[in-house]
Amino acid sequence: MLWPMFAIVLGFLGVAVLAVLAVRVYVEVRRLASQVAQASRRITDASADLERAAVDLARAGHGVRP
Repeated sequence: MLWPMFAIVLGFLGVAVLAVLAVRVYVEVRRLASQVAQASRRITDASADLERAAVDLARAGHGVRP
C-alpha cells in the first residue's frame, strides 16, 4: 500500500513541477513578445525617418541638376 501512494505523490509532484515550468515559460514568452513589439515599432520609426530623409535629399538634388 505504501508504494502506490508513493507513486501517486511522485506523479503529483511531477505535474506540479511541470506547471511551475509552464508558468515560467509563459512569462518569458510574454516578455519576449513585448521586446519584439518594441523592436518592431523602433524599426518602423527608423524606416519613416529614412523615407523622410530620402524625400528631402531627392528634393535637394533635383534643384542641383541642370
